[in-house]
Amino acid sequence: MALDPEARYSHPPEDGRDGVLLTDHLTDVAERVPQVVPAGATTPAGESLRDVVRLLALVHDLGKATTFFQRYIDSGRRDPENDLKRYHAPLGAFAAFDVCERAGFDAETCLAGFVAVAKHHGRLPDVADYVTKRTDASRHGGDRRLDALAHQVVDIHEHDASQTLARAVYADATGVADDWTAFATAVVEDDALVERIAGHVATDGHPVRDALSEDCYALVLQCWSALVLADKTSAADAPSDAATYAPEHPDFETLDAHVAALEADADADPDGTRRERLNHFRSRARRDVLDSVPDVAESGGGVATLTLPTGMGKTLTGLSAAFALRDRLDGERVVYALPFTSVIDQVVADVEGIYDTDAGTRLLTAHHHLTETTLRGDEEGDADDADLSDDVAGMLAEAWRAGLTVTTFVQLFESLAGPQNTQSMKLPALHDAVIVLDEPQSLPLDWWKLAPRLVDVLTERYDATVVAMTATQPRLFDDATELVDDPDSYFAAVDRVDYALDDSAERYLDGGTDEPPKSHADAAADLLDTVAAGESALAVCNTIGSAAELTACVDARLPDVVDVGERYADALADAGTPDDVRATELAETVARTGRPALLHLSTRLRPADRLALVDVAKELTSRDLPFLTVSTQLVEAGVDISFDRVYRDLAPMDSVVQAAGRCNRSFERERGRVTVWWLEHPGDGETTPSHAVYNRGPAVLTETARAIEAARSDDGVLDETAVARDAVEAYYERLGADGRDVGEQTYADYVDDARADELGRLSLIDQRRSVDVLVCRTAADRERAEAIREAERAYEFDALERHLEETRARRVSVPVYRGDDETADAITRLPPLLPEDGLYELDVRDFSNYFDATTGFTIPESSVDHQFL
Repeated sequence: MALDPEARYSHPPEDGRDGVLLTDHLTDVAERVPQVVPAGATTPAGESLRDVVRLLALVHDLGKATTFFQRYIDSGRRDPENDLKRYHAPLGAFAAFDVCERAGFDAETCLAGFVAVAKHHGRLPDVADYVTKRTDASRHGGDRRLDALAHQVVDIHEHDASQTLARAVYADATGVADDWTAFATAVVEDDALVERIAGHVATDGHPVRDALSEDCYALVLQCWSALVLADKTSAADAPSDAATYAPEHPDFETLDAHVAALEADADADPDGTRRERLNHFRSRARRDVLDSVPDVAESGGGVATLTLPTGMGKTLTGLSAAFALRDRLDGERVVYALPFTSVIDQVVADVEGIYDTDAGTRLLTAHHHLTETTLRGDEEGDADDADLSDDVAGMLAEAWRAGLTVTTFVQLFESLAGPQNTQSMKLPALHDAVIVLDEPQSLPLDWWKLAPRLVDVLTERYDATVVAMTATQPRLFDDATELVDDPDSYFAAVDRVDYALDDSAERYLDGGTDEPPKSHADAAADLLDTVAAGESALAVCNTIGSAAELTACVDARLPDVVDVGERYADALADAGTPDDVRATELAETVARTGRPALLHLSTRLRPADRLALVDVAKELTSRDLPFLTVSTQLVEAGVDISFDRVYRDLAPMDSVVQAAGRCNRSFERERGRVTVWWLEHPGDGETTPSHAVYNRGPAVLTETARAIEAARSDDGVLDETAVARDAVEAYYERLGADGRDVGEQTYADYVDDARADELGRLSLIDQRRSVDVLVCRTAADRERAEAIREAERAYEFDALERHLEETRARRVSVPVYRGDDETADAITRLPPLLPEDGLYELDVRDFSNYFDATTGFTIPESSVDHQFL
């Protein structure tokens, strides 16, 4: 429909919705700012951040008042000659600087407002370079952008409806309607405003890096993210009241009562059996941590560490500390961040049970990169179409408005380091939040300087409190407060295992890669010794290919073994869905055979199947029968399972200790045994899995072996305390010794230099190309696949998104490496489900050679040398 030429719209009538007048939108966004920015939040200069963002909200879409923009949204009547003139963000950016300057804000605050508005539909740039190019360099280089800006201002001034609107906006922003005229004059008749902006960052058309403070990046991030959230929720027509943005708090008392009930059911005695002593120390550790909370809160929060051995109940203790700190500091939200998506479901399930709730509520949200919803508009050309999403619930979930968000390091740190536009919406929720980092040592070594710098941003600019929680505390944070009074006493109390270096690891220590590693066949023989002793064992491999080969070797040498994956396939066929497979019944079926059992776990199995199989494994380890599990690293963190023996392929020290946490976890036996071996390459490969995965940067493998060797007692014994405390400490010392410097200083410098563009190019996960395969094993799976096709054909995008979310746990992500034509060709032979999105369907009935009940998705006759976790 044609628009009223005398009206000025922010969003036109569309899809049955009324149009939104520009004045209404600007006012609405400004009125949302108090819900998004806390009253006490300040800029580095001590100004009210809320006042700053309110001004940005009032002027951010002022460029939409031009007839160029109004014609663009009016029934498709677009003039291709005027593309540059219809972009609305540049005019808003200059107006933002102007109104902030008139309000007396610090120059860097005004610059932050300029960039925040300029990029409120895009990604943050290199701040100094961007401002220079849009001002000084444009002025001297004949850039058409400043000409377009002048034409926009003249256009507004020449049309009564537009000028009236602009004067009203300025009257609201500065208190003086005539300030609009002064702004227009400064843009059209002279270069005064452009010169003032450029003068803060540029000389002769070149950026001056030292002109910006080290706080500039955080300030821009705060202004931009708050504006983006207020703007997008307004455009989506979310209610503007406080309830829309408010969390529901998971209260400390409910969690405390749950833990008290667990403790009441557990026999605890400091002088009793080993299990009773463990229960005693678990309770004592939690009390110890909670006793430290008042002191941390009294000091204003900052960074705290929580150092306890595995099996000591860190998850519930960490949540207890977080909720207690939140209450003491009058905070709003808790964010619980983990290194792996595979662990999130277990933590979420625990919280759901404790609070009788579901994820996706105001109390609890689970969010990680596999569920990221990407809205359009990260490029300037798409800016005017960028805020058309009306998925308010999904938007608020991704904005972390819940009282507790369980997420990954990827989501947390990549949202702080040059985030995408929609990723930024979660940042306002971090104000006054308590953030738990579970296993921070799992961060890539390259990030070991950047992560602490980003934590500084959280604690200094967002007034957040960060708790770093692990058994192997890395030296990441200076001046952190330890919540555990005497960590060593707890490590001594849970001395459950002995460590051993296999001959292959000894050879690695003596000669490095010049010595022969251990064959998978020999490793399988060691596992069979465990079977002969009637015990359970876990073997953790570094790659999918290595795990598959070790599984095959065990299977070949143990012909009467019960394959748990095959038995699960039968149970799944009968039950219909993984949720309906009863772990206890399946474990009992396996146990009744009286034969050894074998289970394989890797990310080539669907997430839903992995969770079900882990539940079966827990049941099997509680029974007195020989049981072998061969897995990739996915079992190392957050999986509450215990084996008699654990074998770990050579890996960094923290991974070895994490794997050991799956051995004799609750003193089920007198003593567990953890063996570190060094496995050969699988198949025809040339690089051992250890070196393929970890041989980057510092010599972490060599230092791990040396640290373990140094922890040996005179009689050759390696007890748990010596390894988990002394060897870990020595390992981190060695990483920083001899002039080695862990972490890329350049990454941290990007924050200090406000290089959001470079930060945005970094990633915590491999940026290899991958495709998703929906693995259909049951009739219900096939129905879901067909529902996806139908929704796409019918352009029912809400239904499509819902079906995609429902199938997330039934998809396998397959990496496709450069030059790996075999994998790419094999996948493209599968039926495409959403080919443009890289989603294919695998019906195991039709493509049986692509799927194995034991090891999951497979490429027919493919090499597995480079198939990593």
